[in-house]
Amino acid sequence: MAYILMLVTVATLLKILLTFSYTSTDFEVHRNWLAITHSLPPHKWYFENTSEWTLDYPPFFAWFEWALSHVAALVDREMLDINNLNYKSDHTLYFQRGSVIVTEFVLLYACYRCSLLLPKNIGKLSKQGSSSAESRQTLFMVLIAFSCGLIIVDHIHFQYNGFLFGILFLSFANLIEGNTLWSAFWFAVLLNFKHIFLYIAPAYGVFLLRTYCFDRLKCSWDVIKSFSFIRLFSLAFVVLTVFLVSFGPFIYCINQVISRLFPFKRGLTHAYWAPNFWAMYNTADKLLAIAFNRFGLISLNATSSSTSGLVQNVEHAVLPNIPPWFTFVLTFVAMLPCLAKMWYQPCVSYENSVNQFLRSVVLCSLSSFMFGWHVHEKAIIISILPYTLLAVRGTQTDARFFLFLQAVGHYSLFPLLFTSFETVIKMCLCLLYSVFAFSAFGYIYGFKSGWKLPLVSAHGNIYLYSLLGLEFFCSFVFPLLPVAGRYEFLPLMLRSFYCAIGTSVCWLKIYYHALVDLDANNFAISKVSVYKKKN
Repeated sequence: MAYILMLVTVATLLKILLTFSYTSTDFEVHRNWLAITHSLPPHKWYFENTSEWTLDYPPFFAWFEWALSHVAALVDREMLDINNLNYKSDHTLYFQRGSVIVTEFVLLYACYRCSLLLPKNIGKLSKQGSSSAESRQTLFMVLIAFSCGLIIVDHIHFQYNGFLFGILFLSFANLIEGNTLWSAFWFAVLLNFKHIFLYIAPAYGVFLLRTYCFDRLKCSWDVIKSFSFIRLFSLAFVVLTVFLVSFGPFIYCINQVISRLFPFKRGLTHAYWAPNFWAMYNTADKLLAIAFNRFGLISLNATSSSTSGLVQNVEHAVLPNIPPWFTFVLTFVAMLPCLAKMWYQPCVSYENSVNQFLRSVVLCSLSSFMFGWHVHEKAIIISILPYTLLAVRGTQTDARFFLFLQAVGHYSLFPLLFTSFETVIKMCLCLLYSVFAFSAFGYIYGFKSGWKLPLVSAHGNIYLYSLLGLEFFCSFVFPLLPVAGRYEFLPLMLRSFYCAIGTSVCWLKIYYHALVDLDANNFAISKVSVYKKKN
């Protein structure tokens, strides 16, 4: 317990030191939400539009802001004035930064619970390595407490993701313990705090149905015979009760709430492209537009609007425009294989079932990230943080893909911090976190340290090291070029496109690992066969 307190103390001090770093428009967003929820009655919250940053999170988060606002009133009441747009006093800064740090303790507590539940029977994979539960527990807590992604997104850029992921890991902890209804409860609560976690809802739905409402060891038609209506009713009662408590007070204006939660007019991609399939699609359209313009096939003013840097509907110049429904269908199709695998391949060991579930969580979130509508680059942490737990619980292959994904994903967050003061900070954060992660997992699996990154292929090493060259060009070389003013969007496009290649390859490899080459597959299948023979 002493080392946990030391980790928390050091991590908290680091985050306090970042108090005066850059804050994005999200800082003003949350200040405005404090003002809305404090100054107006609940029935007006989702109608208020004095600021362009209207309330667009589910009701539980609105009540969370309401609770914070009563503390904020003791610090600086001016921040709670709806008409004080872009208000940012020192006291406001201290309060909002402090609220992120304090509420993140929910994540640290939840992850500590998860760390205590790591499998005790993970044997050494080499004579030099050490994969004991204790070493993995320490590694997991360090990776969470000093999460590069959370520091960039929450403690510099400004959001409350640490608190929200704390609720998610509370759900994970209860699920690992076998407390299915409590796990479902916490996940339902999470959805009513931030609806982006719908990304992983299919994995939860299939796993809870398969392991709680049916006998997870049954196959084929035996599955139907094992169905328990009472358990389904219990599960539905817990989830629906949470939603009723959340949305009940707003039922009279439910259409207005839903229109705020799902604004489909924001365009295919965010102003800063997330490194996903659509970043490659946009890049291909831009290159084709330039080529077609060169040969006189299209006029210059018909080129793509995707590089305007604005949040708007994207009009492609050459490739077909993508409607929202198409991204939903594509995302659902991308999720189906891992969901089908979780349903049709039972695991005798509950530990294997949990690992299979966590892989599905990662794959569902990555599929949504790769093909979803108007995906923010920040959404990559919805894949990275659950993968952190799987990396310390699962196989060497899980650790390998986690290391690659976290390096690419964290680097893709760099455009969020575009001021010169944060350039060194974000580079140091990403490098130190990656160096520690690679070294720690290398130690666990008995790999010698050196310039070659452990657990990553030769091609992976080349790709990851080339990120250093890409960043050097984008940050230090490109601004000195004569064309920098004319093509100011180019560094962002290069980062997004290059990272999109990495996330795409990682997504495909994780899928292959989960469906075809899973280390535990043969063990699980053979155990099921033995179980059937005995019964």
